Amino acid sequence: MSQPMNAPQPQQPQHGRPEKKRGWFARHKVLTGLGAVVVVVAVASAVGSGGDDASPKTASGDTKGKQEQQAKPQEEAKKAASIAGDGDHEVGKDVQPGLYRTSGNEDGLCYWERAKDSTGETDSILANDNVTGTSYVLLKASDKVFKSNGCKDWEAVDEKAAGTPKSEAKGDGGMFKVGADLAPGTYKSTGNEDDTCYWERAKDASHNTDAILANDNVSGTAIVKITATDGYFKTTGCKDWVKTG
Repeated sequence: MSQPMNAPQPQQPQHGRPEKKRGWFARHKVLTGLGAVVVVVAVASAVGSGGDDASPKTASGDTKGKQEQQAKPQEEAKKAASIAGDGDHEVGKDVQPGLYRTSGNEDGLCYWERAKDSTGETDSILANDNVTGTSYVLLKASDKVFKSNGCKDWEAVDEKAAGTPKSEAKGDGGMFKVGADLAPGTYKSTGNEDDTCYWERAKDASHNTDAILANDNVSGTAIVKITATDGYFKTTGCKDWVKTG
């Protein structure tokens, strides 16, 4: 199991994955004038008072305007740092390159795709996957389009951010960031049937074939050593993993 095997369908966009993509999309195609009257009452005794009232109102209005101006960049920054779970997004314009994460996805209904252009053709796919649980995706500056369908919204993640790594992982939990989500060590998953358990050690979240360090489809017991230099651990269709060493 130390040698990389052929990745499952999601890792081979040139062959198996496009068929899943087409099938997924096939199931989801059913896609007078108003006048204003101003009355001014000029009362000598009220002139001074009116002047006094105007000042606070103007100041209040200015304050509100400044608050809205300050909030706008914050809202735009938040929008730029997240990606809607459904739709096509132009990298560099709609979304910025970087690391993104989606979580809480069920039954593999979340599909995403990195593409080198917007032709929609199979050979434009750089990487793609169907997700259950959590997934991380690294968008590169050279990517042109990021597609996401049926996914929970994506959030920007600091690649260097520390976390509280756990010593166990859900067998169908998706991707875990080593050192942040999952502690390095030796893990065991038992009771797997019919080769439905797939695990993968990867050096980054690009999902390119050359990012895979090792992988396997398992029946019975699986034992994997996750090193501190690994970037991510992916698990799909497996029984839960427990750290044994």
